[in-house]
Amino acid sequence: MSTLLSALPALSTILALAVGARSLHAALLGVGTAALAILLAFPLPPDSILPTTLRWTPILMEVLLIVAGGLLLSEVLRQAGGQAALASWISGRAGQGVGAILLVVHGVTPFAESLTGFGIGVTIGIPLLAHFGLPPRKVAVIGLIGLCAVPWGSMGPGTLIAATMSGLSFRDLGVASAAISIIPFVMTGFIAAWLAAAPQERGTAVLQGALSGVALTLAIAAANLLFGTAPAGALGALVMIILHILLGHRRSGSVRLEAVGRRALSSYAVLLGGVLAAGWAVRTSGLSENWRYLGSPALWLFIAAAWFAHGRPAPRSLRKAWTSWREVAPVTGLFILLGILMAVSGMAAHLARTLAGAGTAYLAAAPFVGAVGGFVTGSNAGANAMFATTQAEIARSLGVDVLWFMAIHNVAAAFLLMASPGKIEMAVQLSPAGAVEHRRWVQLATLSVALVVVTALAVLNILLGLG
Repeated sequence: MSTLLSALPALSTILALAVGARSLHAALLGVGTAALAILLAFPLPPDSILPTTLRWTPILMEVLLIVAGGLLLSEVLRQAGGQAALASWISGRAGQGVGAILLVVHGVTPFAESLTGFGIGVTIGIPLLAHFGLPPRKVAVIGLIGLCAVPWGSMGPGTLIAATMSGLSFRDLGVASAAISIIPFVMTGFIAAWLAAAPQERGTAVLQGALSGVALTLAIAAANLLFGTAPAGALGALVMIILHILLGHRRSGSVRLEAVGRRALSSYAVLLGGVLAAGWAVRTSGLSENWRYLGSPALWLFIAAAWFAHGRPAPRSLRKAWTSWREVAPVTGLFILLGILMAVSGMAAHLARTLAGAGTAYLAAAPFVGAVGGFVTGSNAGANAMFATTQAEIARSLGVDVLWFMAIHNVAAAFLLMASPGKIEMAVQLSPAGAVEHRRWVQLATLSVALVVVTALAVLNILLGLG
């Protein structure tokens, strides 16, 4: 009975999403069943409630503020035409061919997604891809696989949740996730190049795609080591943008960036510079952990939005961001609450002990568990809030390295969300006319790529676990 109750919150949430329930309703169901399980079999000690609240409230507030800031920055840039100006400039500088496609897949889309998150990278990447003469269905798939660096999406709240719930360092989990990401980065480069190249040119193209994936891995890993996890995805993708633009510039010549585009770039510079400079100042001055919020994206996303708007953003942008936040924040918060309840009540540990009974066979299943979370929630943060505690407990029960086990989980949870129904719908609607008619092909193609990557991660998890 206890085993069934410990699994019920996650199972009920997944089943609700599978039958088409709204994410908010599914999250509420999960929290409700967790509360029921606590009442029936996993009572919370009264003296643990206050310490738990004090520990988790700052994390929850930081994640929700990052969500709000990312939505606001994206909205003020979109309404002013900053995103469109940047897209046009990059398109003009990128040239044509596989190099231009890889600039989007390993540069533009990860950069935009790392700074703002929530699929914004797709909204910028797909309009660029539409200029390269590809069939609409290929535009949709290539646009989606650009969501390959989601562990750093919106400056990493999903990875922060995974690190906190598994008792790991945010930076260490970011570095390990970057190393593991060589699999999805190389695979996405390979697939994008294969789809974009003419049949007679595919041999050279896929090699170029694989090398681009390796370069992105090295760039993000180096940024994690030097500057921390929050800005690492954006910095690594920025390196790739510069690299591909320099190569493309040799063929296409120079294109002038409009004033609004330059202002958008300056706001991104404020965001990245603020996170880096404030984080460095806190670390070098020996301040306590509480001061780290000065370098949090939760603060600098709002500052960057105000910088772009020369003060308070326009009421229209504020209203739109507020409306979007009211849709996203409750779901994100409830998934985090679900994970907290499962962790502090002992449900996660009990479920972990049960699943760990499968022994090393679970090593193959673990990445798929994380991937299912990303698929059904459409969010790395949601997937980690649901499963990170349980996965970490299982890793400890099996006696394997928790850091590498959780890095594989984190990457798998992030990668399959590109095939989630919401992301597929967004991609086909943004793609040129005709993509909607191929929605099923886009879904199956994207899901196939994602499952190949997760299978490779499962093989790696077995090798690391048994090594």
